[in-house]
Amino acid sequence: MPELPDVAVYIEALQTRIVGHVLERVRIASVALLRTADPPLASVEGRTVVRLRRIGKRIAIGLDGDLWLVLHLMIAGRLHWRAHGTKLAGRRDLAAFDFDDGTLVLTEAGTKRRASLSVIAGEGGLEEIDPGGIDVFSADIDAFKAALSAENRTLKRALTDPRIIDGIGNAYSDEILHAAQLSPITLTRRLTPADWERLFAATRATLLLWIDRLRVEAGGAFPERVTAFRKGMAVHGRYGEPCPRCGELVQRIRYADNETNYCARCQTNGALLADRALSRLLGADWPHTLDELDALKRR
Repeated sequence: MPELPDVAVYIEALQTRIVGHVLERVRIASVALLRTADPPLASVEGRTVVRLRRIGKRIAIGLDGDLWLVLHLMIAGRLHWRAHGTKLAGRRDLAAFDFDDGTLVLTEAGTKRRASLSVIAGEGGLEEIDPGGIDVFSADIDAFKAALSAENRTLKRALTDPRIIDGIGNAYSDEILHAAQLSPITLTRRLTPADWERLFAATRATLLLWIDRLRVEAGGAFPERVTAFRKGMAVHGRYGEPCPRCGELVQRIRYADNETNYCARCQTNGALLADRALSRLLGADWPHTLDELDALKRR
């Protein structure tokens, strides 16, 4: 799923292409994409884009008359800048937004249709769809600590809850926790003052690092290679590969469709976190430390 760095770079690319330009027409391949009925979709046509905003992982396109087009890309939604009037072709193409200088195409890979488009009226309407998580770039460390420790949750769940933190998902939470050298299953109310300092600094630094990297990668063009798995990530998507800090192999916890990657040496003092499926399969033979894992491999 595109997260804060990806969405921020999308918005930067859109800023130079659509702000000040007229949205002539919106074409959608399926009405299932549109999640609102009032105001009607046709009401945005012929209006000029006056501003852009990020609401968590959503992209909000502000039009004159205080109307907003809000895109939520979910897991597999992506944006593409094409020549004016580009036709929708194939199952992946969900919508086209024809501006006077080009067409923005929304695509979604896979068979599940999760991406959404909403038409919202006014600031009050935007507030209703905002999950309410804090912006780590405008919050200080006290607000950050208060938000994450309001409930005693694991760090992984707290960082990825949009009601707590704005715009962080599975990929960048892995990178943040590796940078902070903290276990994904540590409970927020057990963090020491030093832990909070490292986590707060790592959250800001990791997101800024990837915004800069993605900006450089795009090189002024529209970002086309948006993915959750990127070369240069420390642990996310790198199960079985060496940790760039210590060289130990990256471990994982799998649950449903998600996977958490971490370094046992850097983040859990050598302890292996229980993978639900494998720990049930191995039972008492489940290795609890890296040394036990090495011994199991040598059998």
